[in-house]
Amino acid sequence: QVQLVESGGGLVQAGDSLRLSCAASGLVFREYAMHWFRQSPGKEREFVASVSWSGGTTYYADSVKGRGTISRDNAKNMVFLQLNSLEPDDTAVYYCAARHGPTTQRISVMDYWGQGTQVTVSS
Repeated sequence: QVQLVESGGGLVQAGDSLRLSCAASGLVFREYAMHWFRQSPGKEREFVASVSWSGGTTYYADSVKGRGTISRDNAKNMVFLQLNSLEPDDTAVYYCAARHGPTTQRISVMDYWGQGTQVTVSS
């Protein structure tokens, strides 16, 4: 059974930083591109960042480019999202997702999803 479990969310102030983690189990982790998406109340789920199976290729949404860093540790089956200079607009539930294949921003082709971790940024 595949599980993706996010952690690291919380209530922070604008300008703070957070490091989100996603622990994967039940899959051959190094075969999967890993992604972070987020969803704010009343909005559609949106792409945040992705990393290829090797960690060598990363992509970012314009909204986090320059403030976010996605990374992975294939030895520990973990993927991370470091977010700096947090803004109230970053408030959302952040989801980890895995896709067997190349990275993509398409939500519909993700193979597995985590349950999400709430990030709330106060102004």
